[in-house]
Amino acid sequence: MQLRNKNVLIVGASGVLGGKLAHKLHEAGTRTYLAGRDRNELATVSEELDGTPYSIFEAIDTDSCRRVVDTAAESLGGLDLVLIATGVAAFGRTSDAEDAVTEHLLTINTLAPIVLARAALPHLERSGGTLAALSAILADHPTAEMADYSASKAALSAWLTATRREMRGRGVDVFDIRPPHMETGLVDRALSGTPPRMPPAADTDEVVETIVSGIRDSAHELRYDLEQRRLRLVF
Repeated sequence: MQLRNKNVLIVGASGVLGGKLAHKLHEAGTRTYLAGRDRNELATVSEELDGTPYSIFEAIDTDSCRRVVDTAAESLGGLDLVLIATGVAAFGRTSDAEDAVTEHLLTINTLAPIVLARAALPHLERSGGTLAALSAILADHPTAEMADYSASKAALSAWLTATRREMRGRGVDVFDIRPPHMETGLVDRALSGTPPRMPPAADTDEVVETIVSGIRDSAHELRYDLEQRRLRLVF
């Protein structure tokens, strides 16, 4: 995908990673639309990006998810790329997990991205565009004391893989982004529990650069090689 002048919706742009991706895509010449739940952060990112339009939405509200996609498409005159960078974390032993926390994890990390993506697909079919969404390394490496968190990300990754196969003949690329642990503040905002010992954090700027390269080159997946400690694009 040639990014210049493409219409891009970035969902989760009020987060650290989403905000960095918004800056990088804006630098590449895209016409961006921002969505997130933190009004102050979105307003800051918007100002930094020359007044890029934005909307507040709640991932836990599926109607809000559908509405923000259609609002962005109307504002930009269509969508060429929808990038979903939302998520929450939770930690602790499986035997101690609360059902309400599990439900919240699955709603935010699995259901909301699916609803957003499903709303985006008709727009992307019209443009021959790209759907990109962040699952996590946990989809490849389910981790002790993160069982429910791992399951929520693995479920999204499975959905993206199946959807890629469905959309292959309909002109839409589907990019499953499975980044490693990064210092984005997500751990500090966990729904519950204390994280187990984490590996060294990956460089967030390197992850952002690799994601944008994957979008440009129509990659299917971004993975992290634990043995070699390097990011890898899969085509």
